[in-house]
Amino acid sequence: MLRTPALIAIAIGALVVTATPAVSAPITASSAAKPPSGVVDALERDLGITEEQAINRLANEARGNSAAPGLRKKLGDRFAGTWYEGAESTFVVATVDPADVGEIRRAGAVARVVPRTLAQLSTVKDGLDRTAPPATVHSWAISPQDNAVIVHASDAAAAQSWISAGGVDAAAVKVEQSAERPRLFYDIRGGDAYYTSEGYRCSVGFAARRGTQLGFTTAGHCGGTGVTTTGYNRVAQGTVQISSFPGNDYAWVATNTQWTAPGVVNGYSAGTLPVRGATVTQPQGSVCRSGSTTQWHCGTVTALNATVNYPEGTVTGLTRTTVCAEGGDSGGSFISGDQAQGMTSGGSGNCTVGGTTYFQPVGEILSAGGLTLVTAGGTDPPPGCQSYEETYSGSLTSNASAYQPNGSYYQATVSGTHAACLDGPNGTDFDVYLQKWNGSSWAVVARGDSPNPDETISYNGTAGYYRYRVHAYSGSGSYTLGLNRP
Repeated sequence: MLRTPALIAIAIGALVVTATPAVSAPITASSAAKPPSGVVDALERDLGITEEQAINRLANEARGNSAAPGLRKKLGDRFAGTWYEGAESTFVVATVDPADVGEIRRAGAVARVVPRTLAQLSTVKDGLDRTAPPATVHSWAISPQDNAVIVHASDAAAAQSWISAGGVDAAAVKVEQSAERPRLFYDIRGGDAYYTSEGYRCSVGFAARRGTQLGFTTAGHCGGTGVTTTGYNRVAQGTVQISSFPGNDYAWVATNTQWTAPGVVNGYSAGTLPVRGATVTQPQGSVCRSGSTTQWHCGTVTALNATVNYPEGTVTGLTRTTVCAEGGDSGGSFISGDQAQGMTSGGSGNCTVGGTTYFQPVGEILSAGGLTLVTAGGTDPPPGCQSYEETYSGSLTSNASAYQPNGSYYQATVSGTHAACLDGPNGTDFDVYLQKWNGSSWAVVARGDSPNPDETISYNGTAGYYRYRVHAYSGSGSYTLGLNRP
């Protein structure tokens, strides 16, 4: 649609609730559509604001975010950035030209006149980006509200030397003291390699917690209590806190805060596989193993509660399988479907000629160590679905469908937005469809059908009867559906 200048002025003029002077009626908790309660509650809790402030804040930010690109274009090379201030996110626009103040205020925003344009600050940051920083410099970014590039560092003198070496305008840079060095996070995945301080490579079994402490199970013969580990990437990982061998062959490594756990196994050629529980498979049942040497192989269980006489000592309570394994696979995951079985112990043969492999059942260390298996999915919605007001869960086999809420439908008595967030199992293609009753049949009015396990949809509809169809286009497993109704 061709937008006239008058229409543009009206659109910009409705930017904020608390601007001075205001050119539109304030949006308050009573006059605006209320956002999902999960979002409002979290903002109240984490920002220390009231419900009304949280609702107004979200409305102002939505309008400001939409208008910011147009304001930047309008001010051109005088533009110095935008940001929010206060509990309700008053929208602020900065310029280097005092002549712009009236225009900014008439647009419904708060104006600030500053000495440097955003382009000038970007030039300063680009110069720092091209200069290798010392380890004591942790991060740097443009701060429009400070009209400067802020450098976070634990050593101010080293930071200043680095800034000087970059040949940038030092007056446009502020150094702030920072005690924490940012670091990457890495996933604990069953079957991945890890390395011990004694010089061995073994494989991760399953992510498991003891209280709030995260870690993973593995084989006891890979290292005793106190042995430290590094991950597949040689990044510091953790310390063995539980270890039993011989007699048993299990261990638990407590990991540091750089490691997270999605509750999965690296299936290599099979993809990333979710862990949903630890139900024991019975003799002649199929079982697969993941390890850092030979990766992904499958076979069957031939005996439970086997005793094995290794040269290093006897181990009882193992499970015997036809799956092959080799050195370095020790500790790796044995899994049946999505159920954790145990950790690779030992055996005979190899993955060229075949062989026999034993695993230590995972249930024993979970019980003995007071551990809780970390699982994927479950009934909790994913982070992206946390703000939805209702959640429903279920399980589907490939090409099957289910209807929510609870196999039925719901009535919307007013017009408004219907929204859904689907979290399907990793490695699958799950879809979601919103259907409306047209008087004789259910008609699809919105859909999320990308080739991915997770989907989101939003539909602005009139009053009527609605339901959601969750379809497993390919793959099987558990899902969670988050819903918002008008």
